Amino acid sequence: MVTEEEVEAIGRTLVDTMQPLKARFRALFTLRNVGGHAAINWISRAFGDESALLKHELAYCLGQMQDERAIPCLVRVLQDASQEPMVRHEAGEALGAIGNPQVLDVLRCYSEDPVIEVAETCQLAVKRLEWLQKNKEAPGAGPYLSVDPAPPDEEKDVAKLRETLLDESCPLFDRYRAMFALRNVGGEAAALALADGLVCGSALFRHEIGFVLGQMQHEACVPQLTAALESVAENPMVRHECAEALGSIAKASCLETLRAFAQDGERVVRESCEVALDMYDYANGPEFQYADGLSKLQASG
Repeated sequence: MVTEEEVEAIGRTLVDTMQPLKARFRALFTLRNVGGHAAINWISRAFGDESALLKHELAYCLGQMQDERAIPCLVRVLQDASQEPMVRHEAGEALGAIGNPQVLDVLRCYSEDPVIEVAETCQLAVKRLEWLQKNKEAPGAGPYLSVDPAPPDEEKDVAKLRETLLDESCPLFDRYRAMFALRNVGGEAAALALADGLVCGSALFRHEIGFVLGQMQHEACVPQLTAALESVAENPMVRHECAEALGSIAKASCLETLRAFAQDGERVVRESCEVALDMYDYANGPEFQYADGLSKLQASG
């Protein structure tokens, strides 16, 4: 049983701007795993931070927790035009992930947001909630323990899924369904099909491709992820997700690139590489778990 004092100590690490970002990330994911009202409160308190990357991950974790007590905070973040687009986008996605239809009106409102990444995210979240209402149950657990912005397509043929994925005349929701189906099929052909999506028109779509490739951890897509990270013309939201994907893949072929772009001029890219290098060290080291805030706390006690 995790005590209130332990949750508070981990929460203090999360909100402490003097702590290294990698330590704050580990504290965040520890709080996500612990769950409960106190963990949600600590995560919510950190939205005043200067790091867009950290705030993006705060919203992601609140969505993955699927606790309706996070809804008021996420609505405020979505509505706050002073927050960075990648943070507002993630708040909208998190509201869709929680799955409560009470937020449909808010999401429909922001489906017309002037920031395209926010608008597209809210459109997807509306589609997800409508799909849940129609199907009466959430999609079954796949090979990845994540709540996705769209349920996977029932198609299993990689070539057919790739065709839908790359067809920019198809509704974005259908292309996302193909994306998650390809991820679940797995293997090199599916990973390479997904990597082809890194040149599609929507920055939101490309960023989600980067995230999914990070989940798959297939080394075959390292060249495409590296190219996207190296492109200064690419949207920082996409570059950040590609950096973290390289950290998840954690092969030697990723290391030099991550070290080089840890000095990038774009803060979110620089910080993503810092976090990705920590993920690389974790994957290639003796540590038992990444979200280690609790074990570190207990060891120091």
